[in-house]
Amino acid sequence: MKNLSMVLRRIGGQLEAVEGELPEPAADQVRIAVEAAGVSQADITIRQGMYPQSAPLPFTLGYDVVGRVDKVGSQVRSLRVGQRVAAITVRGSYTRYLCWPAEDVTPVPESVEPAKAVCLLLNYMTAYQMLHRVARIRGGETVLVTSAAGGVGSALLELGRLAGLKIHGTASTGKLELVRRLGATPIDYTREDFVARVREAEPQGLDLALDAIGGTNFTRAYSTLRRGGRFIGYGFTSAMGSPLWGRIDTFARLGRMFLTPDGRKASFHGIMFMKRDHPDWFREDLTTLFNLHAEGKLDPLVADKLPLTEAQRALELLDTGKVQGKLVLIP
Repeated sequence: MKNLSMVLRRIGGQLEAVEGELPEPAADQVRIAVEAAGVSQADITIRQGMYPQSAPLPFTLGYDVVGRVDKVGSQVRSLRVGQRVAAITVRGSYTRYLCWPAEDVTPVPESVEPAKAVCLLLNYMTAYQMLHRVARIRGGETVLVTSAAGGVGSALLELGRLAGLKIHGTASTGKLELVRRLGATPIDYTREDFVARVREAEPQGLDLALDAIGGTNFTRAYSTLRRGGRFIGYGFTSAMGSPLWGRIDTFARLGRMFLTPDGRKASFHGIMFMKRDHPDWFREDLTTLFNLHAEGKLDPLVADKLPLTEAQRALELLDTGKVQGKLVLIP
């Protein structure tokens, strides 16, 4: 049996389907037969060469994966063949089979569909940790979520509703109903000034603002906060047209917010930094999310399921900004 991987040979290039031999797990690894690979904004960032952690070309794209253990290394005792598992790979999940350290995978309950599980793995984990680990939210707090109909945005709305938050969510015209259905007050950023709308609705200012767009959006979202409010940036999609300058501008704005003594707090969240510093939180929080889904309290929005060989098209669809929820590749 051959493996098939979607490989990036040059930064900004097209993904290529490459066949090869099945990988063999090292002593401390498991081989995973991939059932679902998530398509995320992080994949676009990596493809454009804008991700903090570089890797030598060529490489297989793909940030997160859910699949079944197909083979175990000689030293692995904690996992068994046939067990469903999940992992954050950063790169490598756009493939049929991959090998990964056994200590870095998390068991997935059989009741959780792979496409739903891969949503919980990156999008919901990012949202959950920003709300509960970073912001330490409390019921009744007022919140702004930009890009509220996207993968992480919709996760923030669903988790925020569970936590009893009052959320204002920005989205384009065609996505407003989704924002409303997920329990937030929708704001059409294509037709309205979201800062003015929020200030009108919450004249005392917000408790929390979360933004993945970057650039001027960081500054504008931050301006909606009350004294004592918190801002969390977790992306910079606005920088895609001008990668270097866009990143410099975004983080310069974040730095000014961080250093300005105005009683408000600003931070930038990256799931890999959190996972590196608090690996115990990762397993604990993912287990919490799986349990919430099993209890019917979370229903991740899968925008579409596409064949692995359509990974390039999936990235292009996501880049249009019209996707509601998460795109998933099925090998």
